[in-house]
Amino acid sequence: MVERMEDGAAARLRDGTRAGAPDAARTAAVERALARLDLDTKARLLAGQDMWSLPAVPAIGLESLVMSDGPIGVRGVRWSADDPSVALPSPTALAATWDPELARRAGRLLAQEARRKGVRVLLAPTVNLHRSPLGGRHFEAYSEDPRLTGEIGAGCVAGVQEGGVAATVKHFVANDAETERFTVDNRVDPRALRELYLAPFELIVERARPWALMAAYNAVNGTTMTEHRPLLQEVLRGEWGFDGCVVSDWLAARDTVRALRGGLDIAMPGPAGVYGPALAAAVRAGRVGEEEVDRAVRRVLLLAARTGALAGAPPAVAAAELPASVDGPELAREIARRSLVLLRNEPVAPGGEPALPIDPGRIRSLALIGAAARDARVLGGGSAQVFPERVVSPLDGLRAALPTEVLLDHAVGADFGEELTVAGAGFELRARVRARDGRVLGDQSLPGGELRWLGGDLPPGVSFDDIHSVETYGTFTPRVGGEHSFGTRGLGGFRLTVAGRPLYEGEQGAEHPDPFEAFFGSPVRRGGIELAAGQPVEVSLRCVVATPEDAPVRAIGFALLHREPERDPAELIEEAAARAAAADAAVVVVATSERVESEGFDRTDLRLPGRQDELVERVAAANPRTVVVVNSGAPVEMPWRERVAAVLLSWFPGQEAGAALAEVLLGAAEPGGRLPTTWPARLADAPVRTVAPREGRLPYTEGVFIGYPAWERAGSTPAYWFGHGLGYTEWAYESAAFEPAGADGAQWLGAVTVRVRNTGARPGREVVQLYLAVPEGGDEGAGGAAVERPARRLAGFASVRAEPGDCAEVRIPVPARAAEYWAETLPAEGGEGPDTGRTTGRWRRIPGTYTAEVGRSLADRRLTVPVPVAED
Repeated sequence: MVERMEDGAAARLRDGTRAGAPDAARTAAVERALARLDLDTKARLLAGQDMWSLPAVPAIGLESLVMSDGPIGVRGVRWSADDPSVALPSPTALAATWDPELARRAGRLLAQEARRKGVRVLLAPTVNLHRSPLGGRHFEAYSEDPRLTGEIGAGCVAGVQEGGVAATVKHFVANDAETERFTVDNRVDPRALRELYLAPFELIVERARPWALMAAYNAVNGTTMTEHRPLLQEVLRGEWGFDGCVVSDWLAARDTVRALRGGLDIAMPGPAGVYGPALAAAVRAGRVGEEEVDRAVRRVLLLAARTGALAGAPPAVAAAELPASVDGPELAREIARRSLVLLRNEPVAPGGEPALPIDPGRIRSLALIGAAARDARVLGGGSAQVFPERVVSPLDGLRAALPTEVLLDHAVGADFGEELTVAGAGFELRARVRARDGRVLGDQSLPGGELRWLGGDLPPGVSFDDIHSVETYGTFTPRVGGEHSFGTRGLGGFRLTVAGRPLYEGEQGAEHPDPFEAFFGSPVRRGGIELAAGQPVEVSLRCVVATPEDAPVRAIGFALLHREPERDPAELIEEAAARAAAADAAVVVVATSERVESEGFDRTDLRLPGRQDELVERVAAANPRTVVVVNSGAPVEMPWRERVAAVLLSWFPGQEAGAALAEVLLGAAEPGGRLPTTWPARLADAPVRTVAPREGRLPYTEGVFIGYPAWERAGSTPAYWFGHGLGYTEWAYESAAFEPAGADGAQWLGAVTVRVRNTGARPGREVVQLYLAVPEGGDEGAGGAAVERPARRLAGFASVRAEPGDCAEVRIPVPARAAEYWAETLPAEGGEGPDTGRTTGRWRRIPGTYTAEVGRSLADRRLTVPVPVAED
């Protein structure tokens, strides 16, 4: 039997405090170090010394604390391909596995990568919720459901910190969209704030004890999060007992005194900013006390001690206790295949076998169609991007997996965007830095046409003060002949040359309300040139660097853009349909682009870019065995979904994308994923769609009803419900029994034991999902007032494996919180209240007979068992 119960005591020991002695020694070392610091040094320790690190203080044995983005892979402090990173599937993919232990293993790999790159603080995981399907950065977050998000997040944090690296849980809190993210004031009622948006953070703090947390850009109920004392000090530290560091999102800190008193420990980046010299000056002016600075410095020193960066302090994880080395590519491949969600799998002919898996021994030809089948879309845009050593495309993966006697025929069919993209396939590029007098200051390789140097990203020995220009140069070998388009993106004075021919010379600027988007700029086509397939030509893009005097950080960013010769779209689709008609089966890979899903902006619709929908319709009409692979980080509309044989969701599947996809398509592995978010048929059907503020405010008027509870409340039916996912075998749910918790089980109502049997012909893995449904007419809360609650909530889940004909049992605990709601006590007139973000309520239990509903998804609940709940 599988036991799905968190060992709370074990979880709390993951910060390395296994006994009193190490903890006491660490505390003593922190106090000794603090006593030796003067005010200016303490103030400097709370501000970045550059883009990614805090300063070292050799006099007290303090090493620099280096930070790095890392939800998908650990980039390190330099935006360079010289030191490649393992690129895991997107966090939505990890959540689709519904496997906290797999998330823990992913965390261990991220820690391993961080140690290799000299990183002590990983800026991950992202645990904001999928409030609306339009969120542009949803691929970097886990789910619409707070419990699934919290469980996967806790697993990831535990794994990272078992590797001796600090996890930074972000973005605290209600940072669920990108529009006006620096200034938006999200108005969230206290109940929704507690039951939804704070809930995954609370679960992670309780289960995994993270060493750091990131305060978001946005405000909540009128107070910016880097200054939000009610949430940072009273809730996070006071109620939950969080003892780690709070670091700002980059450039989020706005006021020295309010930030320090609000609970912000570290203001990034630096050295210019609200801390450092500005903080020391505030103390000397009497605007803030030095003892308040000391409290923040203690937490920074404790963070250093836990990660082994403070001499004389035992690290939380000794070198001898680090986990065994993880094979990064193999784990990336496992997560990718485990995350693939089979949404639909119909017989090709009445009474026949389902379209998937494809038996390579029973076909002679396979048509693989789509631009994303050749050029894999494996990462979302923005700060989460990394440079893997290799990327296995679907075309690569199927070529390697299919027998030689099976013809694999690829056709582009339709591109996933009409814009120029960053130079990639066929380009071999370097970056050369020059001084004003023309001297070469440095030279390094580039992974593609994009250059992003922030803070200390520069080549060795180069400083920003010496740079006059940067040139991206190298060769381009076209895959196809014809007129190739080239362009630019970024800020500065550009000179673009291809094959010895100048295509553009001039200034390029950018205006965007998001400073990071303004820095990266918009793509602009600069010209075209006829090139022959297979014939290399020289390319060069020189940028005379433009750095505004008021720029908050020193940075250089621009990109060489490219697009292959454009063919008539109708001709491409016609060609794809013809190849599909001639094949035994067709696989169409459709995808979003970086201009659709990225940090910095939200989506305006859920449509696939370009003419990909038309492509699917034509291929499906040509071949009844058409399988569509949807390569996106979050929901897209699929108007053709009922007219194709199978639909397989691959998310952004990381560097091993094609290898994992081939295994699942050809039946070597089962698609193990389940939807972590509800998938609408049309955007117009989604209950929550608003992500754009009005006059700086974004009201969360839906309260506690987002995701599947909102769909159920509205009486609407999505394309695919939360938790949905098919496999290659069948399961019978045989029994479910509830056992109440004992006297010491205050956190749990009890546990449900479920027995399932594999009734199919293949081994398989099943995700057993448990939803707790409220009693009919039992929504009477404190004082007899009616409390509207979701009809049911995910209360727990577990995975089981079984051979054909075998059964498995799993015990799923039911948390007491599933039968509780947050009852807010409004302040007296003139007092502090919801507009300040202060919450003055408590969790209250509504008694009655609840129903544990067990099944395969929210819409496929197989067994029920009563769960009696007494008053608290």
